[in-house]
Amino acid sequence: MCSDAGRKIPLMRKPAALLLFLSALFAPPVLAQDGADRFVQSAPAAQTASLKTYGPFKVVDASHVVMDGVTDEHSPAQFAAMLQDFPQITTLTMQECPGTFDDRANLKVGRMIRAAGIITYVPAGGSVRSGGVELFLAGVERRIDDGAEFAVHAWEDDAGLEASDYAVTAPENRKYLAYYREMGMSEGEASAFYAMTNSVPHEQARWLDAAEMRRWLGQNGSMTETAPAPPRLAYLDLNALLN
Repeated sequence: MCSDAGRKIPLMRKPAALLLFLSALFAPPVLAQDGADRFVQSAPAAQTASLKTYGPFKVVDASHVVMDGVTDEHSPAQFAAMLQDFPQITTLTMQECPGTFDDRANLKVGRMIRAAGIITYVPAGGSVRSGGVELFLAGVERRIDDGAEFAVHAWEDDAGLEASDYAVTAPENRKYLAYYREMGMSEGEASAFYAMTNSVPHEQARWLDAAEMRRWLGQNGSMTETAPAPPRLAYLDLNALLN
């Protein structure tokens, strides 16, 4: 992994925490990809019937895709292929999203979600954790049902350093702040949200319920939060986001 890419191991759902900790004692090490990994693990989720599957993205009808799984270095190309095959997709339901194996690829997918004008939605029982939170923020409209859960934690690089070990102006930190600004946050909001995500160590997690995440988004108890929507990209324009 390059030094400019933090990582957050996939975060598990809360009921599975103890089981995963015990199993991790006997598990073989997992090698990080060059783009870094950050996610929070959980027990396997129920399978969703789909028309076609593109990595963690499962198309359930012409306008609706469900995310169930972890993003990785293949996800930007998979997402682009999905949009080419199903250009009328308007809603991404985030059901079971532990995070990512590759932060850089994950942020690319987030930018693709925003550029395509897609709504992100976390239903009751849905769980969006670690790198999955960046994808949720990418929605031009962000919908959260009561009973949804979120989790964040600090990233960590290969040297064992976290965000607080670098200057605020360091590239390792700037890339996340820049992303949050792209997703509609003011400079102050981006800094506050980023500080919150790094308020617990990499090995732990800060859990947020639907109401708390709405407050961070300025929703004040409403069910949706709308961000400025750019024009939907034409098919060939997707190449720009993959580079």
